[in-house]
Amino acid sequence: MTQITIALTKGRILKETLPLLKKIGLEPVDDVFTSRKLLFPTNQENIRILILRGSDVPTYVQFGKADIGIAGKDGLLEHQGDGYYEPLDLGIARCKLMTAAPVGYQPTDGKLRVATKYTKVAREYYAQQGRQIDLIKLYGAMELAPIMDLADEIVDIVDTGNTLKANGLEAREMITEISSRVIVNKASMKTKFPEIKDILSALEAAVSS
Repeated sequence: MTQITIALTKGRILKETLPLLKKIGLEPVDDVFTSRKLLFPTNQENIRILILRGSDVPTYVQFGKADIGIAGKDGLLEHQGDGYYEPLDLGIARCKLMTAAPVGYQPTDGKLRVATKYTKVAREYYAQQGRQIDLIKLYGAMELAPIMDLADEIVDIVDTGNTLKANGLEAREMITEISSRVIVNKASMKTKFPEIKDILSALEAAVSS
């Protein structure tokens, strides 16, 4: 029996992915939200699930430690890895990757200080705009950076915009729309094609129904 490992992204994506998997008849045996485990058997003997940070999902798939992964497009853009296909947009966990700054902020002609965890995406975006920046890598609480004068602008995920508003910031330019994507290891797609094709077809049907 061919073993399939699926890497899922913890947090909001996981909450929106599990009902989709249930729809195709796939469920973890244990409660993934209360268990401290990170590797879970499922009700299908040959399929197991890994629960990872979003930034780690593409890495596990790229190196073949997971056959299939579900991750946000933001993480995939930042990872910029090879070794996997991106065959399906699940259309879940939708949000936007945007620039934001204090309300009414007017950028000067000098170098912009930009705080973000999406350093590759930000570097490419501002380069396309022809704007010079100093990048400051942060891993959370992005909204604090302009308040504390650590940065002029931030690049971050925006959902409702309420967190920005609460901290005196406003969304400015949209970099890209984000949703959760299915990625598949290139080698696995060849060696485990029938099993992976079945999962992808079932997910595609579940998304469109």
